[in-house]
Amino acid sequence: MKNKQYSIENLTIIDAGAEGKAIAKQDGLTIFVEGAVPGDVADVFVFKKKKNYAEARLTRLITPSPFRIQPTCQHFGLCGGCKWQMLDYQQQLIYKQKQVADNFQHLGHFEYPSPLPILPSQKQYFYRNKLEFTFSHQRWLSDEDMILQKEGKPIETRGLGFHIPKKFDKVLDIQQCYLQPDPSNDIRLKINEFAKNNDLSFYNLRTHEGLLRNLIIRNSSHNEWMVIVVMTELNQQTKALLDFLSDEFSQITSLQYVINQKLNDSITDLPVNLYKGKSFIMEQMGDLKFKVGPVSFYQTNTEQAFRLYSVAKEFAQITPQDTVYDLYTGTGTIANFVASEAKKVIGIEYVESAIEDAKVNSEINQISNTEFFAGDMAKVLTPDFVRQHGKADIVITDPPRSGMHPDVVEQLIQMSPKRIVYVSCNPATQARDLTTLCEHYQISKIQPVDMFPQTHHVENVVLLEKK
Repeated sequence: MKNKQYSIENLTIIDAGAEGKAIAKQDGLTIFVEGAVPGDVADVFVFKKKKNYAEARLTRLITPSPFRIQPTCQHFGLCGGCKWQMLDYQQQLIYKQKQVADNFQHLGHFEYPSPLPILPSQKQYFYRNKLEFTFSHQRWLSDEDMILQKEGKPIETRGLGFHIPKKFDKVLDIQQCYLQPDPSNDIRLKINEFAKNNDLSFYNLRTHEGLLRNLIIRNSSHNEWMVIVVMTELNQQTKALLDFLSDEFSQITSLQYVINQKLNDSITDLPVNLYKGKSFIMEQMGDLKFKVGPVSFYQTNTEQAFRLYSVAKEFAQITPQDTVYDLYTGTGTIANFVASEAKKVIGIEYVESAIEDAKVNSEINQISNTEFFAGDMAKVLTPDFVRQHGKADIVITDPPRSGMHPDVVEQLIQMSPKRIVYVSCNPATQARDLTTLCEHYQISKIQPVDMFPQTHHVENVVLLEKK
């Protein structure tokens, strides 16, 4: 039946897998099922079959799992985000913990202690401080919309929301999102309403025509709000929209816009123009303040970021005599967070604008023992760099999902710090890197942290100590 599509009845779901999918087994075949929860008994439709696994979607729920709950969001199952909303939160934590253990067991070739119990998020909803939405001239149409359209009745086809999974040109018009606190929803809805009532054109992702492209909303724990409208030109219509936002929402302390006439949505290489207010918002973490600009990287769950970095700091066991290297430093959050404990902290990051933010954040907090450098990690972190800036006693590394470049791992081994704290958003690539590092280091502690409730994603902090 390779590559054939077929149905399976009365399939028992036994586990949770990657990308928010559940797992079942039949005749030695592993089946990844969309929309299922461990403990469900269901009929499924297999839409892809390979030699060792198949992919399926749930078509009929026969016996619900005792851990299945009613999703909170009306868009659940279509939007593509928050794929675990139908799974009890305590069970989410169990499977995130298991994800770390499974990756280390199956992908890592090293000895390690049992992971510490996962640190749950304080908030299960409204925990994000940043969301990005897309304008589309052709929103995703429901079955009811399709019927009305076939009957020749007028329907609004423009939409502002999230991309439908695997549909680059279709956007789901979001009514209520539970990821970011108020007034995020109200801002998006009022923009959507104003734009439609005033005939502002929404971007056509196929022909690349239309005025409004993207909307970015950021907020801080001090209730400062940044709104960035991405458009193809600033004219009387788009100015009217920006003026409307300024008048309607006193909470917006930073109103900005970007002119994007490229074929892709990235704005990191484009000027961000201040329309009203400040060009940044301020965030607080512990006793430190951080300046967050329109393209600054900052952990999107503020409260959990503090817990994550506190774990990293605790694991590092920094003394006043230690030189610390913070690799993939971003805007220097970790570097500045641990600087008071260290002799010197050196941060390295690929994005130049992030490094400039890191320097500013040190100045804001009157931190004088940090140095920041921009460039490709594998090219910057060389023996010459180490000779020039001093050997690291402790390294904290927080790489992207792809993990560390082999050259970076090798340089860590050559630099031979007494401790390495490895923060990862992908336990699979973390296990790969640890396999190499553990030829010279032993793993002393493992601490999973839940940064993204209602999703399968998990952060993991590992302490390595030199053998």
